[in-house]
Amino acid sequence: MRVTVNGEARDISSTDVAALLSELDYEGSHFAIALNYDVVPKSRWSETPLKAGDEIEIITPRQGG
Repeated sequence: MRVTVNGEARDISSTDVAALLSELDYEGSHFAIALNYDVVPKSRWSETPLKAGDEIEIITPRQGG
């Protein structure tokens, strides 16, 4: 299915947020997910379904000064 991830259109095979992170090789726990502009709590990643046309933002913290 086709979704938008961080502003880039992609074809994915994942059906939920947790599977998408695995498909995109995201590891660790220091990032946040927004699905169609709503933050998805980490505890709900594996139960939050994706559908064609969804907009997903994967937000990672950055250090700087």
